[in-house]
Amino acid sequence: MRFHKLAGYILIFLSYLGGWFWMEYDNARHNPVIFEKPVIIDIEKGDSFTNITEKLIAQHIAIKPMWFKFIAWQDDAASKIKFGEYELTPNMSSPDILALLISGKTLHHTITFPEGWNFKAVRQELDANPFIEHALKDRSNSEILAELGITENHPEGLFFPDTYFFEKHTTDTILLKRAYQKMQQILVDEWRNRSEDTPLTTPYQALVLASIIEKETAATHERMQISGVFSRRLELGMLLQTDPTVIYGMGERYQGDLKTSDLQTLTAYNTYMIKGLPPTPIAIAGQASIHAALHPDSSDNLYFVAKGDGTHIFSATLEAHNAAVDFYQRKKHESKP
Repeated sequence: MRFHKLAGYILIFLSYLGGWFWMEYDNARHNPVIFEKPVIIDIEKGDSFTNITEKLIAQHIAIKPMWFKFIAWQDDAASKIKFGEYELTPNMSSPDILALLISGKTLHHTITFPEGWNFKAVRQELDANPFIEHALKDRSNSEILAELGITENHPEGLFFPDTYFFEKHTTDTILLKRAYQKMQQILVDEWRNRSEDTPLTTPYQALVLASIIEKETAATHERMQISGVFSRRLELGMLLQTDPTVIYGMGERYQGDLKTSDLQTLTAYNTYMIKGLPPTPIAIAGQASIHAALHPDSSDNLYFVAKGDGTHIFSATLEAHNAAVDFYQRKKHESKP
């Protein structure tokens, strides 16, 4: 009789215990473990499942280690987790977290290289980004070109201006390769469809002229007009006489004010003194400027002067140009207090 009672108690205890285990398991599998705001978790190469669990707990995610491990075993998840940075969002459960870590849908960051930037600015932007692995930070420009397998001897203008998405720990090498390859593809496409009227003989010359157009105007409708002016000057053997190339050649000496003496100081980029295009681009050019460089307008204009509102007045003769310069420079001076 006592044996039967004891057996009954054991059965009742086991029943309660089984119920408790089932309830705990059900809660661990279905209840949210993230509540008010997203949590960023960084799974690194070599992290064990125990390391990953500890990282989640350290971020105050309400998982229960034993059940989390059991669910991972049950779902065959522990060995399939991919490294990277993940954003865990409110109301996710333990299986949701494991599914995300298996999916490899990592958090992406962005970096932007705007049109008109020079390579020094691109490097500074890369170096300042905390999510990038900096493999090129202390390398010279020539060493960077060699690392990227680029045959040009100067990096200026070779990297396409755009916003690039990347995962944490992506190297600056990879990002520059992507920007270079995108520029090469666009340059090939634009060169293939170039106008017959262009005096340019190589895609690299197109890149050089495009960089000048990029620095001369932000007005989309003017790009082909400016391309036309410079293209006709090249054909006629005239000096390009464009201030942005002079400024680029001055380097650190330029402090925001271009003087007459600067126009008379010889550098490889002083187009007031040297005929033809400068030896390299002076900035990164967008596709619109590359397209314009290869599609000059068909007017007779050889000159342009800034109006002061971001646009220009174009002229076919020196007399008309001088009149425009006189008018807009006088207007500029008269507007000063």
